[in-house]
Amino acid sequence: MQHRARDLLMRQRTQLINAIRAHMAELGISAPQGREGIKQLLAIIAADEDTRLPADARASLIVLAAQLQAIQTTIGSLERRIVARHRSNQDSKRLQTIPGIGVIGATAIAATVTDPTVFRSGRDFAAWVGLVPRGDSTGGKHKLGPISKQGDRYLRRILVGGAVSILRRAKLNPQRYPWVTRLLARRPFKVVAIALANKMARVAWALVAKGGIYRIPRLAAV
Repeated sequence: MQHRARDLLMRQRTQLINAIRAHMAELGISAPQGREGIKQLLAIIAADEDTRLPADARASLIVLAAQLQAIQTTIGSLERRIVARHRSNQDSKRLQTIPGIGVIGATAIAATVTDPTVFRSGRDFAAWVGLVPRGDSTGGKHKLGPISKQGDRYLRRILVGGAVSILRRAKLNPQRYPWVTRLLARRPFKVVAIALANKMARVAWALVAKGGIYRIPRLAAV
């Protein structure tokens, strides 16, 4: 429930940020993307001496800025509770050892998969999350399509996001991620991200079901 509440509030935060940016862009005021950009816009809203904002526009934007600050404070409170839960949960600690899975992903998997025996294998868990190709059969021919997107959308989004972060690191340091680097040389970025997310899901199930921590595979000397 803490994860679902945080997810909802983060979507609302994004809506508020987009609204503030759009309203100020109508007045010819823009800022770079990211946290620093929204900080610049909030500073302009709070500065009464800034004449670029008409009085009525400033009054409306102050309401949105206050709502954004309140949501940000609430998100921080939920995240502190999630971190506290992570520190007291052994499964969550083991899951965090998997590259690409942080505190949010580890606690989400640990809270969702309370009984790993309901899945026969890691592949079944990955299929439930929706990270396996959907099979289509016609005329006796079997063809693999896009991922099924079944199961838990929240977990799937977290795993794919973690996989994307690993791929970005692999591009900067290919020697550290040889399997990912070889796959990127042959397949598109998004396809590799899904494949890596599938692997992360299977490893996560194995750690929850069998215990232990993730160990980086030993690489044969070239």
